[in-house]
Amino acid sequence: MREESKGIGSRRFNSATDAEILNADVADSYFHRTMEILRARGLEDTPVHAELAYKTSDPDEWFVVAGLDEVAYLLDGVDVDARAVPEGTICRPQEPILTLSGPYGAFGEHETAILGLLCQASGVATGAARCRLAAGERPVISFGARRMHPAVTPMIERAAYLGGCDLVAVDLAVERLGIPATGTTPHALVLILGSTAEAANAFDEVMEPEVQRTIIIDTFDDEKFGALLAAGAIPDSISAIRMDTPGNRRGDFLDLMREVRWELDRNGFEHVKIFASGGIDVEYILHLNPICDAYGVGGAIADAPMIDYSLDIVEVDGEDRSKRGKRGGRKRLLELDGGERKILPQTTPAPEGATDVLSPLKDLYSSPPDIGAVRQRVLDQLRTGDFEL
Repeated sequence: MREESKGIGSRRFNSATDAEILNADVADSYFHRTMEILRARGLEDTPVHAELAYKTSDPDEWFVVAGLDEVAYLLDGVDVDARAVPEGTICRPQEPILTLSGPYGAFGEHETAILGLLCQASGVATGAARCRLAAGERPVISFGARRMHPAVTPMIERAAYLGGCDLVAVDLAVERLGIPATGTTPHALVLILGSTAEAANAFDEVMEPEVQRTIIIDTFDDEKFGALLAAGAIPDSISAIRMDTPGNRRGDFLDLMREVRWELDRNGFEHVKIFASGGIDVEYILHLNPICDAYGVGGAIADAPMIDYSLDIVEVDGEDRSKRGKRGGRKRLLELDGGERKILPQTTPAPEGATDVLSPLKDLYSSPPDIGAVRQRVLDQLRTGDFEL
């Protein structure tokens, strides 16, 4: 165990601590300056109503809301009435997903953290949902943790699973979040042991029987020969071969996959699935679906575009007040009888049978949420056919 250094500059990783986030040390400096000015004027407790939404000119865009669990923790004990959609709700532009009412000074300096927690997690979850939609019933596994800062690995894996991934790749996600993880064999194992067959045998001998035997086949070998070597080494236990062929050697990856499938089938390995990884995204998934059985997706999920929410004040001390380009006034997000949602001014009567989508955040997280149930909420919405790639 390394001896930790002490004092100023003792932190070695460029990540904020829980205490620094909770204390608003991560806030943009202009929020600190704003509070300094408001305190000087005696206005720090001015009551405001703020709404967080995604604004775009394309009304057909959709996104999966994720990260509210951390926002709930951040705001626990803060003097603010926070209301939100249930995590895992697929929303459209302009729909308020979080509202905050209370003295501005109670939460104003947390805006930076609130946006950061929601924008990135929602982006990852949306990237996963898009891959899930493209893959249909084929398994999708999150391989993206290595593409991002390790400090946010649990967030990435949680949001990826929430968004529709079947499994994740980092054991910490299992220990902390209770979501299922998996692993194949890396090139490193083949390189150290010297052959695909030896790596397959070693994995089969050491790993518990319940661990699926998915063997990488393109470290040294042509893909079709590597597939036969792996399947021949452990014919009774192998589940799949993984094709991670470098981009500069792929050519037509689908045709290469067809060749591998042909050789496996004609040699009696019809049960061996084909798993693709390396640069896989929505377009690649759609292209490979005719042959491929499962996908490991990295950057297309972990580095998916963040959802560019903004948090805007729309009411100050009971008076409608909003910036240019924003829809002013308090709003209600309603679900109608037919399941569609509608945004209405707070003062407009709700249609008969409509229900409010926004609920008190503290009620949504009064106990740890069942992440499997949140994921199922996403899958159920995707299956409606209302969301297109």
